Amino acid sequence: MGGRRCGELVPRRPLSICRRNQGLNHRPWGVALSQLREEFRDRIVSILDRIVADENGAMDRARDVVATALEANRLVYVAGSGHSHILAEEVYYRAGGIAAAQAVLDPNLMLHTGARRSTLLERVEGYAEVILSDYPIGRGDVIFVASNSGRNAYPIELALIGKERGATTIAITSLEHSRKTSSRHTTGKRLFEVADIVIDNFGAYGDAAMQIPGRIERMGPTSTIAGVFILNAIMAEAVAQLAGRGVMVDVYKSANMQGQEAAAEAMIKRWQSRIKGL
Repeated sequence: MGGRRCGELVPRRPLSICRRNQGLNHRPWGVALSQLREEFRDRIVSILDRIVADENGAMDRARDVVATALEANRLVYVAGSGHSHILAEEVYYRAGGIAAAQAVLDPNLMLHTGARRSTLLERVEGYAEVILSDYPIGRGDVIFVASNSGRNAYPIELALIGKERGATTIAITSLEHSRKTSSRHTTGKRLFEVADIVIDNFGAYGDAAMQIPGRIERMGPTSTIAGVFILNAIMAEAVAQLAGRGVMVDVYKSANMQGQEAAAEAMIKRWQSRIKGL
């Protein structure tokens, strides 16, 4: 039997797209595309393996200061702007997460009220001070600041203000990206140059990890997945360290597990006077 024509092989797709695919190793559309998901998976696994291998020291220090803060009944703050705010939400009021995690969230720096506005505001000096006026960060607390580029005023000032207040500041950032850019803060410093502890997420310059055949633009950002891994690993290790000393801290269970509604509500009541937004 003869091979089907391109238009028959990929119904309902523009013929121009199909023709581009013919140059992709001369393989059928589905097989060629599935290689991209494998490439992305391999890239993510490679990054996570590198974090475990190369960032052990920084993650150990982060774990220890988080454990110290939790044992002293202090809080762990997590902040970021744009897509980096996802990391703050990841640890906040989270099934399997510590109750003492406080997300620093401002709608103007998120995406749902104006994506472009968030980009502009994260460059404005003084904005972090306004936001942190609602959060009583103090001595003994920990603040994680997530920023892939580490160049904008908001994350840099979060770290500076956290240090001024006596908190330990931990940056989650891409050193490759940050070192290729200049600071947008009057100090001339980037996030990795002002934080107490720096954890490299090993993201590519521009965050996107994959070259797409037929496109100039790269795709497949990695900073969110890497950041989620870093944060959850550190929190779990800190809780395990404390448990080994007989210190038990509050950890959320899912309210959607059978019979857990009452326990979840009791946890909220214990923490709502200290954790903003509960």
